[in-house]
This record gives sequence, structure tokens and C-alpha cells, in this order.
Amino acid sequence: QVQLVESGGGSVQAGGSLRLSCAASAYTYSRGTMGWFRQAPGKEREGVAVIDCLDRTRYIDSVKGRFTISKDSAKNTIHLQMTSLRPEDTAMYYCAAMTDTCVTSLLPLPYNYWGQGTQVTVSS
Repeated sequence: QVQLVESGGGSVQAGGSLRLSCAASAYTYSRGTMGWFRQAPGKEREGVAVIDCLDRTRYIDSVKGRFTISKDSAKNTIHLQMTSLRPEDTAMYYCAAMTDTCVTSLLPLPYNYWGQGTQVTVSS
């Protein structure tokens, strides 16, 4: 059973930065994909950034050039460095893992493990 624990959320002003981390237990990076999703009130959950077993990454267009996803396989952790934050980035951010599938999908459906989420609030 894979468990995902997020940390690093918080409140910042527009233009600020935050770094999210997700620690995974019992997870093998060699086969799967992990990523960050977000959900704002009244909106559907959307993929923000993912990284697969070959270190390929994919980002939603609105965060390209501002967010960077990375992984530390030795620590079973992935990170999301967020810079130039905007009010529209405000959402609950979730870490997700897709085991045994190495593909950079931003669709939530294939991901079979989810963290509890960490809130990111960006004020103007």
C-alpha cells in the first residue's frame, strides 16, 4: 500500500514562491509516475505537473516556466517548486502516484494513490 504525505503549502502574495514536497512510502519509482494535481472550489481537479520513471515531465500550460517538478528517488520524495505565483494558482494541491505505468499523464483517472492535500493560497 502506497502512502503519500504532502507538505509545504501555505499563503503567499502574488509573485511569491512555495515549494511542495510529497513523501511516498512503499513506492518504486522505477516503474511508475508521480505528480501534482490541484482543485479549486467549484472546479474539477486538474493535473499540474507530473514526472515519470524515465524523468520525463509534463506541465499544464498555465504553469510552464513558473513551476518545476523534481524527484529525489533516494528519499522517495517529489517536489514542486512554484514561483511567480498568481491568485489563480490558489487551490488544494494533491500528490498522486500511478504505479506500474510510466507515462506523463495529466489526467487524474489513472492515478491510483492520492495524498490528503495541502492548501496553497495566493493573494493579490
